[in-house]
Amino acid sequence: MSSVLEQRGDFFLEYFVMDGGSTDKTVEVIKKFEQRIKDGKYGKNINFYWQSKKDNGQSDAINQGLKKSTGDIIAYMNSDDSYVDGIFQEVVSAFEKNDKKNWLTGYCNIIDADDKPIRSIIANYKNFWLRHYSFSRLLILNFVSQPATFWKSSVVKKFGLFDENLHYTMDYDYWLRIGKNNDPIILKQSVCNFRIHGQSKGETAFKKQFAQDFQVATAHSTSDWLTFLHKIHNFFIICVYKILK
Repeated sequence: MSSVLEQRGDFFLEYFVMDGGSTDKTVEVIKKFEQRIKDGKYGKNINFYWQSKKDNGQSDAINQGLKKSTGDIIAYMNSDDSYVDGIFQEVVSAFEKNDKKNWLTGYCNIIDADDKPIRSIIANYKNFWLRHYSFSRLLILNFVSQPATFWKSSVVKKFGLFDENLHYTMDYDYWLRIGKNNDPIILKQSVCNFRIHGQSKGETAFKKQFAQDFQVATAHSTSDWLTFLHKIHNFFIICVYKILK
């Protein structure tokens, strides 16, 4: 939470924490930050809202937050991840310079439970394809990192919310929906840190994730050739993940 609240710049921050009814110390931590916000520790330009109640999964929780949002630029982040210092102002400035674009994405570091960089090969591989973005390439592999991606509120009005039937690749589905009409701004710098640990989805269910990834790509593609390339690429990446594990 601190990586969000400590962002500084010429913007107003609207921050929603959507907790699925945790029974650990999550609520205690949220209340601690809530009091710090009330005490002015993070400045005055913050609207903070939180809830802790059972939801119907991650996509439902994200959608609940999107429905409450009133800001011009939107993003979501999982509790394990964090933003790079000062990146919100970089995002705001990038949108101001590229006012015809409706979404933005950048580089994402991969870290472990101790904040140490890991899997640099994967991060560099995704960054390479990101620098050579095209919608066709996005249909072959998902090189857009979820926590490094921001979009305008107009995107939600036009394309709707996340698909709540998807539990692993709702973000990839969303990038494909909005990417058909508008290429993103590519921010060629680190935007966030994506954490991998023993209980994270990327560690425990990567096979299911790639199966759903292929399902999503197939639904959006009109090319059998691109679908075939996606299947081959998934096979290659799964082999790499098995080696890394």
